[in-house]
Amino acid sequence: MSYQEKIKEVIDGSDVALFMKGTPAFVMCGNSDRALQALRRTGASVTAVDVLPDPTIRQELSAISGWPTIPQVFVKGELVGGADIVEELEQSGDLERTLREKLGDGYADERTEQTVALS
Repeated sequence: MSYQEKIKEVIDGSDVALFMKGTPAFVMCGNSDRALQALRRTGASVTAVDVLPDPTIRQELSAISGWPTIPQVFVKGELVGGADIVEELEQSGDLERTLREKLGDGYADERTEQTVALS
C-alpha cells in the first residue's frame, strides 16, 4: 500500500486526524503541539500521524490536501487547517461546534489518542 493510500485511509477512517511532527507523547514541533492542545481542550479523540519518519509522507499529504505546512487537522475527512486556524476556531467556539456537527453531541464522551505509523 502506498503512502497516499495509507494517508487517505487515516483521513477517511478517523473522526479527527492530526498529521504532526512527532507524536502526542513526544511532540517535535511547537505548531504541532498548539494544534494538539486545542484539540485536547475540546475533548476530541485524535488519531495522530508522525510525518517525520519519511519526507515522502509530508509530500504525499500536501499533494492530497493542497496544504503545504504541518500540522494538518482533518475532521471526518475534511481539512480544517493548521495550528493557527485550529487555535482560532477553538478560541471562537467554532472548533467545538464543528466537532459536534460532524461527530455528534457525545463526541467527547470517550476521548482517546492513538498514533498510527505509516512507514
